[in-house]
Amino acid sequence: MPRLFSPWGRLGALGLLAMLLAGGGALPAAGAAFAPAAELPSLPQLVQRAMQHDAELSRQRYELEATGQELPKARAQLNPQVSAGAVYLHQHTDNYFTDHPDYDPGNDVGNPDNEARFRGRAQDTQWQVRLQQPLFSLERWRGLDRAEAQLGVAELQLALGERDLALRVSEAYLEAYLASRRLGLLEAQRETLTLQGRQAERAYELGVGDRITLLEARSRLDQAMADTVLAENALDDALGELERLTGEQPDFDAARLGSLQTALLVPAWDEEEEWLARAPANLRVLLAREEQRLAEAEAEVRRGGHYPELHLQLSHADRHSNDPFRDSRDTQFSLHLEVPIYRGGFTSAHVRQGELQAQARRQSVTHELEQAAQGVRRHLRALGGGRRQLEALQRSIESGELFLQAAEHGERLGLRDLVDVLDARARLHEQRIRFVETAGSSLLDWLGLRAAVGELESADLERVMTLLIQLSEPAP
Repeated sequence: MPRLFSPWGRLGALGLLAMLLAGGGALPAAGAAFAPAAELPSLPQLVQRAMQHDAELSRQRYELEATGQELPKARAQLNPQVSAGAVYLHQHTDNYFTDHPDYDPGNDVGNPDNEARFRGRAQDTQWQVRLQQPLFSLERWRGLDRAEAQLGVAELQLALGERDLALRVSEAYLEAYLASRRLGLLEAQRETLTLQGRQAERAYELGVGDRITLLEARSRLDQAMADTVLAENALDDALGELERLTGEQPDFDAARLGSLQTALLVPAWDEEEEWLARAPANLRVLLAREEQRLAEAEAEVRRGGHYPELHLQLSHADRHSNDPFRDSRDTQFSLHLEVPIYRGGFTSAHVRQGELQAQARRQSVTHELEQAAQGVRRHLRALGGGRRQLEALQRSIESGELFLQAAEHGERLGLRDLVDVLDARARLHEQRIRFVETAGSSLLDWLGLRAAVGELESADLERVMTLLIQLSEPAP
């Protein structure tokens, strides 16, 4: 069967990314240039490196090449088989000439033509050439279909491995990106909370503040420090996973998180029924169907064991012996017909076993279809919830920025103190952190949805990369 995928990934049919986190709502071009200011590692390049580096994927490639040899092996069973052989024979025998009591060799003893026979010693050399051609063998003909199905299964197993590897790299990449962005936001939040705690402590010492406000500021600072430790661990874990998958550790430290004022989630996915209609293209479903075809082909091969086989055989043999009466030169032409009659019930059990395995594979296809449909529904629900959550967080960020501006203006007019300004700024950092985390989860759900319908491709990774860079750029 033809290869289904591109050289680096072969990750499914063509598709477009339908989720955008960018101002204006326009979908970026597949080949859009990445902003050098963001200095983000390239996700498509990391996936390509993983395709070359991953040992498990290399094993599957070798297994695919090995399985590809099943086709010429199956064809060879239908081609003529030619063999040649040689035999050297030393024989010691008792026969009429050596044991017969009435035989008197007389003067024949000295005859070299009779001496070897009289002594019962024979030394023969023989060479033979044999050609055998199957004329009718249903079992061998059906073996071709089985070999093609085996190759199809191996190709889909490799494609599935490549898709899963691309998803693992994408997940680790997004985890590293989000953890690095959380660290930056938590650092800014920690600085704000530290300053807020100092102001609250000063106000408490001067008698213009209360202890509850001071304790709250300290609690929030401690929580921010704990969150920082978690973010550092998450970043180290994600970078370690990327290094394991790709053989290199990318650097996310230089990237920054830009303003999220204009970030917008633009849903462009179809209705659920349309996505469910595309679920049969899921790679696991395709693999289950190909395994069903292989099981059915195997059952057909086993049924061929009930039919007779007819073979043509040509042979030529030349024997030389120290006994001239044993010298011979034979040329044979023969037809061999073999009819299976009874093998103790083995053939019937063998066929029944193949039929049951084919039925099991049919149930496996049904199971994978249900799993693919469930995956589509789950990702669609997550995308819908993520969209609503991002829209609410965006409004919350806008309100938080307005509240911060009002607090700063009130502090200048003497209506607010610095603690209120710092509190508003810290809450704004928390909202931005939640927005980035939700955006990353939505991107993963989108990639998962594309994979669930067998349409994940390299262009999707490029567009995800573009969206992450847009999140890292400052607002115009």
